Amino acid sequence: MHRRQFIGTALAASVALIGPRLAGAAGSGGLAPLPKRKRVRVAFMLGDNANVIDTAGPWEVFQDTMDHGGGHRPLFELYTVAPTESILRMTGGLLVKPNYSIRNAPQPHVIVVPAQKSTAESRAWLATASAGTDVTMSVCTGAFQLARAGLLKGIPATTHHQFFDSFAKEFPDIELRRGLRFVDSGRIATAGGLTSGIDMALHVVARYFGVETAAATATYMEYSSDAWRS
Repeated sequence: MHRRQFIGTALAASVALIGPRLAGAAGSGGLAPLPKRKRVRVAFMLGDNANVIDTAGPWEVFQDTMDHGGGHRPLFELYTVAPTESILRMTGGLLVKPNYSIRNAPQPHVIVVPAQKSTAESRAWLATASAGTDVTMSVCTGAFQLARAGLLKGIPATTHHQFFDSFAKEFPDIELRRGLRFVDSGRIATAGGLTSGIDMALHVVARYFGVETAAATATYMEYSSDAWRS
């Protein structure tokens, strides 16, 4: 079966399973739905040693999300942004050629920031581009980059559990919420570590396109966690 046909079938199954309480929900986690868009542009901000699953987990979620009533077209447009367009090395030695540099990247609706070694120039781009996003989200220690860019002032955040103490020490004025899969404050969101980025991305899908669409995507991915509904 073609993947898009599968997702359409998964949608019907998911709506039947989630029941009336969730089937009509527009958003996720009690937050307001995100703006209606035919296609959402998602920029993945990369740097040296960017973590693979922090990047690939949300990427898989967004690439698998389809418009089930409109010919199963993709609902997200994905691209990578880095300090330059030169090949960079991610964790485990994975080599990636960025789509854009910070000097020519299109304005995104969503920014995903995985764990990485960022530059001052990248953080400056992040701060500027985030002013025009619907959501800017970090995964794992990507929260450090959001904080260094000044995006976590006055809002709670989380990060990977092994870095709670170092985060609290470096950013004593930021409310650190330990042990959560993710924290979504509306326009700025932070996920814990590694696989929690999948939950955060499914949560964002639900805020844009409804819980049914997010559930169908999770079913297609054979992802059994319900943490994204929280």
